[in-house]
Amino acid sequence: MNSIWINAPAKINIGLDVLRRREDGYHEVKMIMQSIRLFDRLTLTKSDKPGIRLTTNLRFLPVNEDNLVYRSAKLLMDEYKLEGGLDIQLDKRIPVAAGMAGGSTDAASCMLALNDLYELGLSKRQLMKRGVRLGADIPYCILKGTALSEGIGEKISTIPKMPDCYVLICKPGIHVSTGFVYTNLVLDENTPHPDIDYMITCMKKKDLKTLCQNLGNVLETVTIPAHPEIAKIKETMMQEGALGSLMSGSGPTVFGIFDDLDKAKAAKAVCRKLPFKCFAFVTDLSKNIHDFLTRLGIKRSCWLICQ
Repeated sequence: MNSIWINAPAKINIGLDVLRRREDGYHEVKMIMQSIRLFDRLTLTKSDKPGIRLTTNLRFLPVNEDNLVYRSAKLLMDEYKLEGGLDIQLDKRIPVAAGMAGGSTDAASCMLALNDLYELGLSKRQLMKRGVRLGADIPYCILKGTALSEGIGEKISTIPKMPDCYVLICKPGIHVSTGFVYTNLVLDENTPHPDIDYMITCMKKKDLKTLCQNLGNVLETVTIPAHPEIAKIKETMMQEGALGSLMSGSGPTVFGIFDDLDKAKAAKAVCRKLPFKCFAFVTDLSKNIHDFLTRLGIKRSCWLICQ
């Protein structure tokens, strides 16, 4: 087999808490992660010409070691001294710098595909240990599905699946620096922290309404004052019938959870009419998403089963 392709799904944070800043500068987090039906696609092709060549459909993306995909491929190729070269085509569909782990999921999927293409025989856990060297979200993006992420992101455990619902994703046309958000995050007695454990209990009970009443992302305390558009999107979603609305990651993407597809679609139309540009679409979190993730594997190879 000389060529392989794989889909790389985006994620949202159903809940995000930051516990403390460590002495090494990293932050300890506790997050509920959820894959959604929006993805990039990577195609990997073996080449007789040495080196890694990365091309993308977006001209402004780096195609050297400044790109996580390039670095993830180089990590495995160097470790296993793989002969020849590798051509990688990255087709981006996930918005860039959106708080949806676009770069991390691309790197994770590159590692999964390369592992299969060269028959390295690495387990997901082995890939996750390598992936965390490149980025804290990469271990989760290797596992996918619904999961609890702890530590700096390297401690991943499966949790009950989300109750069936519809999700409206809305990304305003602004850029948010993750570094800026974490640098300016204040953790003291006044910082509002979401109850991640209680949210997981709600998921186990399939109690969507109570879950949505307890959504929380501590990073909103930094990003929303800097970008009030995020608060406006959240307000709009709630006015249009969302059970809950939250910023994903460090932003600026906002999602709303609905129990009715028509309400979600109507809210999408309203968000698109806001006085600032928005990328918006509706997807679902149901048993079908888990079937979708199960099929979201490598073409012309083994399926990647996402627990």
